[in-house]
Amino acid sequence: MCYFNNAQSYAFPLAGETGGSLAAKQFGIIFCFSGKTVCMKTWITTACIVAGLAIAGQTQAQSLGSTYRTALGVKFWPAGITVKHFVKNNRALEGIGYFWNHGFRFTGLYEFHGDINGAPGLKWYAGPGFHTGVYNDRWGYYKRRGDRYYYYEEGDFSLGVDGVLGLDYKFKGAPINISLDIQPYVELVGSPHMDVWGGAAVRFTF
Repeated sequence: MCYFNNAQSYAFPLAGETGGSLAAKQFGIIFCFSGKTVCMKTWITTACIVAGLAIAGQTQAQSLGSTYRTALGVKFWPAGITVKHFVKNNRALEGIGYFWNHGFRFTGLYEFHGDINGAPGLKWYAGPGFHTGVYNDRWGYYKRRGDRYYYYEEGDFSLGVDGVLGLDYKFKGAPINISLDIQPYVELVGSPHMDVWGGAAVRFTF
């Protein structure tokens, strides 16, 4: 509750006026400090606390349910960091940063999700994407007339289009999500070719 009994009012004279109270009476220029300032600060602080608790409660309830909004974790083969965020109830963006002994690669995916009847928390997903990266060592090869040719040499740039198909599961009662998928891709630069990546992911949901 806010009290204004101790609020102080100050009148400021305008140019050409000699008395502060005359200017205040004519133009109503009164600035109240103390009580109103404290009251406003109290209401702002209270509103921020309530909003923060509401967001935290909703996030906790969602992370312990059979669905989630955002998840961060690791993905294997090759090892990478993955973050997944739902932009709609059935659509999500996933970014994967792969770090391995042959270089670095980033994959971005736009995934459509669908429920699987009789299996709460389990969804299928599929969608398009892209990848880009750089290699610091030779990787992948094919043979032609007995000779070996590498897809990537040291310092080569990588760019291509991707697809994904997999299963996603959210544990009810725990902020844990797992997924398993395959990611076919087409390399567009260097030595154009097709291949398949993919793997298993474990994420913390929030």
